[in-house]
Amino acid sequence: QLQLVESGGGLVQPGGSLRLSCAASGRGLQSFAIRWFRQAPGKEREGVSCISSSGALTNYADSVKGRFTISRDNAKNTVYLQMNSLKPEDTAVVYCTNAQSETYLGGTHSCSGFGSWGQGTQVTVSS
Repeated sequence: QLQLVESGGGLVQPGGSLRLSCAASGRGLQSFAIRWFRQAPGKEREGVSCISSSGALTNYADSVKGRFTISRDNAKNTVYLQMNSLKPEDTAVVYCTNAQSETYLGGTHSCSGFGSWGQGTQVTVSS
């Protein structure tokens, strides 16, 4: 069981940036595709982004494309989510977890399933 801990959330003004980190404890995350999810107040948890185990493939939800960037440093056992041009609707608790599977079809990378959930990190975008 892969245990991940999220950090880096906070309060930021609209248009601002945050960089979230997802660090593995115990077992390494090098062989796992990693997904970021978020859950806004009163809404279901939604997938935001995914990165393949090598870091070569990524995908994003339409709502964050062009604003968020996922990356990983396997040597540091950490995955990152750079969040730019933040909007109030980005306010949510953000989680990372491992994908159960991933596919690459027709030039499109996608991930599915999830592992265990941590505490998440709160992202609040407000003036």
